Amino acid sequence: MPKVGIRDVAKLAGVSTGTVSRVLNDHPSVTQEVRARVSGIIKELGYMPDPSARSMRSKVSRLIGIVIPDLTNPFFSELVQSAEQAAAKHGYNIIVMTSFDHAAKEADRIGQLTSRKVDGIILVPSNDFHTLKLPKGLPIVVVDRLMPGYSGIASDHRSGVRLGIDYLLKLGHRRIGFISGPQHSVPANDRLEGYLDAMKQAGDGGRLAGPPLIAEAGFDYESGRSAGNYLLARARHERPTAIFASSDQQAIGCMRAAHDLGIPIPAALSIVGFDGIPLSAMTIPRLTTVKQPIQKIAAAAVAVLLNEKPVPSVDDPVLFACELAEGETTAAPQPD
Repeated sequence: MPKVGIRDVAKLAGVSTGTVSRVLNDHPSVTQEVRARVSGIIKELGYMPDPSARSMRSKVSRLIGIVIPDLTNPFFSELVQSAEQAAAKHGYNIIVMTSFDHAAKEADRIGQLTSRKVDGIILVPSNDFHTLKLPKGLPIVVVDRLMPGYSGIASDHRSGVRLGIDYLLKLGHRRIGFISGPQHSVPANDRLEGYLDAMKQAGDGGRLAGPPLIAEAGFDYESGRSAGNYLLARARHERPTAIFASSDQQAIGCMRAAHDLGIPIPAALSIVGFDGIPLSAMTIPRLTTVKQPIQKIAAAAVAVLLNEKPVPSVDDPVLFACELAEGETTAAPQPD
């Protein structure tokens, strides 16, 4: 069967090819009667415009590239989905590429997207972003892992962690452990600073029973389990009564460690995660977590690329507030 073209649509509708093009681009000059007739013919014939031809004429590809470090990380998967939904509302599609948290692969992915003439890129940088040189002339919005010298959009990681620590303090916890992320991760360092800020303030107020307890780990489940074992492998009167994890994956791994050690949650240990991934609502007990506004972050990034929102200042990134989602892994501590 021969391919249906714009001329076929125009002939059957009794209009010019220009009129068909204006209908496709939702131009206001087309009357409702003509729009309905042309749209009906398009549907009847199953006509699909050639996107490459349209982009050559308009100099706009209607494509947005997204580069993330790890597609298996639930946070990044949800970010991609949210960005795709936001882009679709404007008639744009996305191309997703993974850098595997490696600067050289990241540069290669950005080069590939540039060659495909995308209209802009949403970039979650690798942790080794210091060696990355971004191309000039192509709109790029940095998301989550903010880079010095570039416009960025992220959650307010520090305030989010303080929100969770304050919640645990109000429950009565005085020994609060913390699972941090990798040292070279910008969000991990921001979250660690949030923990230290909250603990210093609590310590100055005489609300702590000892120094901060910190275990560095990756953001994944197994690292969270190992960090949990480290924090909990001490006498009952010395181990934390609550643990704040820098990611939900860490928190879920820590829950496993507590289970293996015979420490009931939340009766003998409270756990709070960070991110608000869908799995946090499916654990038993359901995880208390500090939820990142992923949809807002993705929508803002798309809006900036499409010039619907101003580009954030290099020295003043857009930071969205997190919110606490209370689950079933937190309670008042038991007396020693």
